[in-house]
Amino acid sequence: MNQYLLSVYEVEGQVEGAPSTPEDMQAFMSRVIALEEELDRAGAFVFGGALHGPDATTVVSGGTGLDKVTTDGPFAEAKEHIGGFYVINAENLDEALAWAEKVVEAINHAIEVRPFRATGRVQAGH
Repeated sequence: MNQYLLSVYEVEGQVEGAPSTPEDMQAFMSRVIALEEELDRAGAFVFGGALHGPDATTVVSGGTGLDKVTTDGPFAEAKEHIGGFYVINAENLDEALAWAEKVVEAINHAIEVRPFRATGRVQAGH
């Protein structure tokens, strides 16, 4: 079993497709909960979450023998940032893409699918 990162990218200042009323938010959350329950029943769900905006970011830099430095804000100045993600188990890329399509249907937003590299360590969910 392989693991994949399904990333949700947001563009700063754009809320295209975002729920705008309490009813829209309730429908949105119902779709997300149903998706996560389906992922869990299939044994594909490892972990997922929504992230605070880039203004809540702290960057830690430095290296061996260097002074560590922490700064506020994202590492890269960009309009796009990760707004949320899922880590899933899937047999192959086709299966991961099928899950990504379901995420797109649930949240009405594009998803980036990226496989994890094999590290020789046992990954969560195995």
